[in-house]
Amino acid sequence: MIVVRSVKEVPRDASSVVTVGTFDGVHLAHAEIIREVVSRARMRDGRSIVVTFDPHPKQVVGPPGSRVELLSTIGERLEVIGTMGVDVLLVLEFTYDFSRISPGDFYRGYIVDGTGVDEVIVGYDHMFGRDRTAGIADLVKMGKEFGFSVFAVHPFTVDGETVSSTLIRKALAAGDVERAAKFLGRPYGFSGTVVRGDGRGKTIGFPTANIRPEDASKVIPARGVYSVGIRVGSEKRFGMMNIGVRPTVAAAPEETLEVHLFDFDRDLYGERLTVTFLTRLRDEKKFDSLSDLVLQLGKDRENARRTVLKRPGMR
Repeated sequence: MIVVRSVKEVPRDASSVVTVGTFDGVHLAHAEIIREVVSRARMRDGRSIVVTFDPHPKQVVGPPGSRVELLSTIGERLEVIGTMGVDVLLVLEFTYDFSRISPGDFYRGYIVDGTGVDEVIVGYDHMFGRDRTAGIADLVKMGKEFGFSVFAVHPFTVDGETVSSTLIRKALAAGDVERAAKFLGRPYGFSGTVVRGDGRGKTIGFPTANIRPEDASKVIPARGVYSVGIRVGSEKRFGMMNIGVRPTVAAAPEETLEVHLFDFDRDLYGERLTVTFLTRLRDEKKFDSLSDLVLQLGKDRENARRTVLKRPGMR
């Protein structure tokens, strides 16, 4: 897959099959659209192109002061889409001026005269253009004018529910990381840097690495204790993570993310970790004493180990 950040870097090819979208999370419904693009491009011996945006449009045109909760950073999006057989991934810088381009001008300038196009593939609820005022009917009308066809992918459902980024955010807000993984097609996770903590975990036999996420806009699951997978460089480990304010030892003024790696004693300060959530073990709780907390952490560790052993390919 070739990744470019300007339409000028994409040689025009009228046999291209194109999809346009933010694809936050690259969940199963997004994957279905992208698979359709790749399949239809190969059938006509054409080129598959995914057009996406950075930063997320809502970070530019959303209400002032509002927080956009991302399911994926641009790097994570590129990594996942890169596994799908796409020929070209065009990342367009989303600015306020860009947001004011009319739907017709966008398709004419970036797709028809830019990448070139034979067919456009979109989701069933696709909206685009200035203030997202254009829909599939408008796109079909443009296709007739500019000479490309349009195919809308049907809703993608899992257990009778239509997969969407909103549904995944709701699952994470409830701490239901397994439900989120079901809609994503993979465990949800984030990357961050290990920063200094107070070292209290080490004194009670559960040393932890405090993680500062690389992107403050990334969704963090609800407070609680989770079994997690951890990647340190090329090394893969398992452990458990606490998200919360540590009410038993000393309530933190703000939420902390602490991960305890199993069978691991190396200092990780300053290193980059990637954490993936496997199972929620319990809510965060204030215990009556430190010894009660230590006892519960021991149970958490055993429960976390059992969840790992139950997962295919993780023994």
